[in-house]
Amino acid sequence: MDNELIKEESWWKRNWKWFVPLGGCLTMIILFVVFIGSVFFGVTNALEKSEPYQVALEKANADGYITEQLGTPIKKDGVIQGNYRWNNGQKSAEIKVPVAGPKGSGLLYVNATGEDEEWTYTEMKLSLDKTAEVIDLMENVEREIAPDNY
Repeated sequence: MDNELIKEESWWKRNWKWFVPLGGCLTMIILFVVFIGSVFFGVTNALEKSEPYQVALEKANADGYITEQLGTPIKKDGVIQGNYRWNNGQKSAEIKVPVAGPKGSGLLYVNATGEDEEWTYTEMKLSLDKTAEVIDLMENVEREIAPDNY
């Protein structure tokens, strides 16, 4: 009787045929997801740091009627949507920002164009989700604060 030990092949020699294609495909998928995620968060971060976004959010927080409807503080409540273009000093922004406060939520719209450091706002409004009321933030009109009927 022959009692010789049979030397077993290494893990790599036994499994390379399935590991190489699977590992390569999985690596490509992971790299693609990381790339898309970094682009998404980079664009979102750029929109959040833009002056039109910051000015509109400040105006919403400073408006007494809006703070009565939504509560304070009013903060971003979701993913910013829109376009921000900058080409040879000419810039434009078309942004939609979901916002919310302790009492409610809404959608903030901002359209602006600019040159160098100057911005000209063509539209800045807030649409309240609860009442579907649209409030123009470009008007400097004092609005009467309605009592709560809830």
